[in-house]
Amino acid sequence: MSDKFVPVVKAEETEEEELVDPQQSLREECSQKPDAQNMWAKYQECNDRVNSRSKTAETCEEELIDYVHVLDKCVTKDLFKRLK
Repeated sequence: MSDKFVPVVKAEETEEEELVDPQQSLREECSQKPDAQNMWAKYQECNDRVNSRSKTAETCEEELIDYVHVLDKCVTKDLFKRLK
């Protein structure tokens, strides 16, 4: 019934280079810059203020968006140079 022989080929195990997302590494670098640090501090201040209240309609959405905007602006300067 199993008259056919199907060869099996196994790929050689080689060490492949670990892929690193350039956007992630650039975001980490950019988060250390003064502009990003200032925006992060404003976000944390807002977050602390909101968390200290039991009933508030305030959110920190604007501060978070400002922080992400600063990061993205910094990242876009070098991101496309690093893509393969």
